[in-house]
Amino acid sequence: MTSERSEAVRVGLVALFVTALVTSQVTASKLLAFSLPFSLPLAGSTLVLPGAALAYALTFFASDCYAELYGRRAATVVVNVGFAMNFVLLALVWSTIFAPGLPQAAQPVDLAAFRNVLGASTAIVVASLSAYLISQNWDVFVFHWLRDQTDGKKLWLRNIGSTATSQLIDTVIFIGVGFVLFQGVPPSEALALIVGQYLLKVAIAVLDTPFVYAVVGFARRNNVVTTPASAD
Repeated sequence: MTSERSEAVRVGLVALFVTALVTSQVTASKLLAFSLPFSLPLAGSTLVLPGAALAYALTFFASDCYAELYGRRAATVVVNVGFAMNFVLLALVWSTIFAPGLPQAAQPVDLAAFRNVLGASTAIVVASLSAYLISQNWDVFVFHWLRDQTDGKKLWLRNIGSTATSQLIDTVIFIGVGFVLFQGVPPSEALALIVGQYLLKVAIAVLDTPFVYAVVGFARRNNVVTTPASAD
């Protein structure tokens, strides 16, 4: 039973990581807007951010849980597998776009809209790949550096600290490449996107900390981890 639980936790975290990652690529082209009861510098009273921010933030939750439970080397493997899955996404999307289909009159969706929506993810994936390896590997590195500096204590610090620094790197590169370089978004608007996306990601990192404790605590209570437990 312990072996089955161990595999369930490990596979579940990897599945969550890859699912959130791929979802973020195909939802990023939509811009979200969240009204605030106050005004922030640069962003104003409305946080505008790519749709990818919601799903992508979950990848850091999953990778931090995985890194805590299975170690730096295992977490790095997951990050690199996720990187490869971006290319699988591109191959599947474009093979579907170019595959022969029924005439437009017999289609349940508009073919041009289908291509515009899914094809738009290509620029997003390119931008994401530009940021992905740097930010995700930085997240794993900082997570374990903070673990070493605190003698394995303060899980909340390494969860928030690693995510906050890596998400800043990721957001700047992602917006710069995906929206400024490929879509011609003016720098002033891009800056607002950076602020909005980064603030949301940090907020999610803070809010998901209890869930990181819950996942790690469940795994350790059931003896399904490979790294030693620590007092937080």
